[in-house]
Amino acid sequence: MDVSAKNIRNIAVVGHSGEGKTLLCEAMLYNAGAIERMGKIENGTTVCDFDEQEIARGSSVSLAVAYLLWKGVKFNLLDVPGFYDFEGEFISAMRAAGAALVVMGAGGTVTVGAEKAIDYCFKNKKPMIVFINGMDKENAAYHGTVQALQEKYKGKIAPIQIPVMEGEKMTGYINVITGTAYKFADKGVEEIPVPAAYQSELEEMQALLQESAAENDETLLEKYFEDGALSAEDTVLGLRKGIQSISVVPVLAGSALANKGVINLMNEIVNYVPEAAEREGLPATDLKSKEHILVACTESAPAAAQVFKTAVDPFVGKMNYIRVCRGVLKTGADAYNPNTDTTERINSLYLARGKKLEPVTSLTAGDIGVVAKLTNTGTGDTLCDPNAPVQFDPIVFPEPVLAMAVSATVRGSEDKVFGGLHRLSEEDKSFQIRKNTETGETLACGQGEIQLEIIKRKLKAKFGADAEFTTPTVAYRETVTGKAEAEGKHKKQSGGAGQFGVVNIRFEPGAADGVFEFVDATIGGSVPKQFIPAVEKGLREAIQKGVLAGFPMVDLKATLFDGKSHPVDSKEVAFVSAAKLAYDDGVRRARPVILEPVCSMKIVVPEQYVGDIMGDLNKRRGRIIGMDTVDGLQVITAEAPEGEILTYATSLRSMTQGRGKFSQEFARYEQAPESVLQSLNK
Repeated sequence: MDVSAKNIRNIAVVGHSGEGKTLLCEAMLYNAGAIERMGKIENGTTVCDFDEQEIARGSSVSLAVAYLLWKGVKFNLLDVPGFYDFEGEFISAMRAAGAALVVMGAGGTVTVGAEKAIDYCFKNKKPMIVFINGMDKENAAYHGTVQALQEKYKGKIAPIQIPVMEGEKMTGYINVITGTAYKFADKGVEEIPVPAAYQSELEEMQALLQESAAENDETLLEKYFEDGALSAEDTVLGLRKGIQSISVVPVLAGSALANKGVINLMNEIVNYVPEAAEREGLPATDLKSKEHILVACTESAPAAAQVFKTAVDPFVGKMNYIRVCRGVLKTGADAYNPNTDTTERINSLYLARGKKLEPVTSLTAGDIGVVAKLTNTGTGDTLCDPNAPVQFDPIVFPEPVLAMAVSATVRGSEDKVFGGLHRLSEEDKSFQIRKNTETGETLACGQGEIQLEIIKRKLKAKFGADAEFTTPTVAYRETVTGKAEAEGKHKKQSGGAGQFGVVNIRFEPGAADGVFEFVDATIGGSVPKQFIPAVEKGLREAIQKGVLAGFPMVDLKATLFDGKSHPVDSKEVAFVSAAKLAYDDGVRRARPVILEPVCSMKIVVPEQYVGDIMGDLNKRRGRIIGMDTVDGLQVITAEAPEGEILTYATSLRSMTQGRGKFSQEFARYEQAPESVLQSLNK
């Protein structure tokens, strides 16, 4: 078909884990004739869950793209993992999508994943449709679920169908706008008279929908006041405007597993979801004028696209998933990447349907596809016409909240392990590899334990490398709190030239630079001048390891005030050794202590969890600094020792059912309690 921005719908399928997003995509693909039969999650045969890890887990772990054609419209479905650890995939999908299809169960409540997706759409002005799935299950509570949505999002929720139930099963539906009823049949639906039991509910909902539609357009509002009602066509027009302005969220229901109500959903996507051409332009910088602009989705302009996801395959190479935002991207063309200041040749373009890639010669504005084997291009990068350079705003991914130390399971395979991890970090921008210069450890940093476990398994599957992830070492410090003097004496005479050096050094806190200060206070040449640097050298080497647990010593002032030498046997090496002996004795008597890193934290949670959070922080020796309310959420500012919050991301999710978020950064070092030293010496 001739695809243009007017007949493209880019839809992110989002919601809580396990609510049936992948199966819903499967049903839509089947209804459109894109696949011959519906696959099953348990058999690992669905289009969108094709990765080894997804098949093994029975749930999505990566964003997948699949297109279909329905009634002259192209759907680009972006199937998004629902588990919290894969927030980066959600962010990527939302950059590419023009609207969201929020899938939630019919449990009578708003699940956390649905809540987070809906909140994101409201905040970022992304049109959405809610599909209440699982209506074929026992105890399916459609009205209770709608009511829960309406209570949470007052004045926004607009059910546009009424499920027709027989017992506890959905057997059909009523289109509220047209007042037409249908029952499910073997092939699609059959029109039936509206059951008498639903007539009053239908009339009530029609009135509410017409009122909601009228509020989105002044002309319709006048017509509504004059006539007291709106036609079906006017109601659709008003609701469509409301959906686009994010003031109306339509709700439908059905069963993805039984493929009931899915065709109706697809028809309503055509009716209500904004065309790619209707969406607001994507923010970018015009690199010639240096102005910040909105790049409109139009075909009659120089090409510009943004990479929203990168997949790394050890055999195929790198595959960049792109959304063309302007113009037409063609094979054989050169594309400028301003992020890396390089020009790439577009040798191959594809449409994606899960792992299946279909080659095409061009992608038009509004469309989504794949570019393979680009050398210098990654997620978030822009590809544009070299003569009309623009750079799209970056995709902002969540910062990692959990870090684990990485080591190679098999000695000698370090290059393979770390090389593979770096390539996987290109694939998932919410995962990072960092080097801790304090401890020397390489850290795998991500959103949670499940994400890191998946990364570890992908490393084995894709690159044949085994890695161990362990709790990282905390970069403790040591210092002294008192003053002590010590003598260090190095004497070696075992035939031949001897070695002799004696130093008397005073140790105390208060280094000028906060780390180490050496003072020469000798008089009368008790330590010859040529050996003074050797004393300082010995001390600087010694402070790399403290006397309590071997951590670096800080804030130490060392004053050399006396010593002895030998005219023949004194050598530099003797004074280096003497200084180290004095350090070991003197620091032990200068009341040494452990210093622990303390982090400042910002924790964002709904109000009902504040008590649990504060109680938990107290157990972690945390301190509450302040509290504030932002966008209806409680923002807790606190401080806590780093060693107590290494796995805080997991605990916070558990305490808040996934609704809480936090960030942390190093603040300072503080003296640790005796219990920390005891734990270190176990």
